[in-house]
Amino acid sequence: RIASMTKSFTAMAILKLRDEGRLSLDDPAERFVPELRRWKGPTDDAPRITLRHLLSHSAGFPEDNPWGDQQLAINEEDFTAMLERGMAFSTAPGTAYEYSNYGFAILGRVISRVSGVPYRQYIQREILDPLGMAATPLEPAQVDDALRARGYRWEDARWKEEPPLPDGAFGSMGGMLTSMSDLSRYVAAMLSAWPARSGAEAGPIRRASLREMQQVARTRPASVSRTQGTGALQLFSGGYGYGLRISQTCDFGHVVAHGGGLPGFGSVMQWLPDYGVGIIVFGNRTYAGFGGVANEAFSALAATGGLVPRQFAPSPALQHARSEVLALLEGWNDDRAEALAAVNLFRDRSIDRRRAEFAALHEAVGSCRDTGAFLPLENPLRGVWTLDCQRGTLRAEVTLAPTVPPLEQHLEVAQVPPGSVQPVPTCAAAGVQ
Repeated sequence: RIASMTKSFTAMAILKLRDEGRLSLDDPAERFVPELRRWKGPTDDAPRITLRHLLSHSAGFPEDNPWGDQQLAINEEDFTAMLERGMAFSTAPGTAYEYSNYGFAILGRVISRVSGVPYRQYIQREILDPLGMAATPLEPAQVDDALRARGYRWEDARWKEEPPLPDGAFGSMGGMLTSMSDLSRYVAAMLSAWPARSGAEAGPIRRASLREMQQVARTRPASVSRTQGTGALQLFSGGYGYGLRISQTCDFGHVVAHGGGLPGFGSVMQWLPDYGVGIIVFGNRTYAGFGGVANEAFSALAATGGLVPRQFAPSPALQHARSEVLALLEGWNDDRAEALAAVNLFRDRSIDRRRAEFAALHEAVGSCRDTGAFLPLENPLRGVWTLDCQRGTLRAEVTLAPTVPPLEQHLEVAQVPPGSVQPVPTCAAAGVQ
């Protein structure tokens, strides 16, 4: 049972309904769940709760683990009665992150109300079936007893089997069961949304919506922890997307993940959009945590050289700028230079000064040839590369402006000191040791 990893499936369903024009993320949740109309916010100036608040854990609800787990099996009538009793807010909606199972239970009801079919049926038809996830139900009783993993807790110096919680009105926050092969299909679909590109869509929702889920919608405080293997400090900053945790790390940049814990189970799915690689870990022990295990596995992959970042393809304009920089080094021409320049380039540093700098470089290093490859691109309009010259090496850096055609707003060419290594931006370079 993958527990709270179910939340991203719920978020995907909400975005599918949004893409179909059946709701807006900025709709007040009470439009679909009328019991919320009677809720009084924590302050007189608090806004009404929106679907975006619920998706990003910023609705102002108090953190509710593990209380929420024990609500999993309640029926729809009891859930309605709970909604009618109201909410004890911890913060004003839209002001802070606080994890809420209750909020995703409400989203499950929104899906049912908007689609006109029960949540479980909608998820099966619109998300699981298109992904080919034939072994992913929300009710333990639907799984062949010989195939279902048992959950355990360690107590009184022995393993005790946990009785499976039935699926109920809170199922949209954590009821799902799946197999490794099925969840691999899901993670692969998330990774397939990167990079943004033209071409046919595979579904079950648009690639742009999949990427939207995997970006920060509500920030969380940054944290620092030590890796299990080396003890090195690791910085995590980021927040919550839609049903997914998003972080930026020194080692891997953009990291997307979510864990799941219920009595008897603990699991995590974690992937690196910049590398196209994901890791899934399942465990059948109560609230077992595997985030550190996934991090160590990524580090091990990186140490072998088997983890290679995806590369942006440089734009034709950037390729053209690159060839023109080499031409200007070999023989400066004012008209050629001005044809490349955005309006700011020679205002920031005059064309006379630029001409003199290029002449001095040519005098110092002689004729140059292009090495043929960019260093890793930040985006298709910004590039760094080296040139091999008769008496040394040059490093060229270009950033193109948002004009049509894209022109050079930033241009730097400098000698690389003999024996130096080209710098790669890291957290250590920014002062994180």
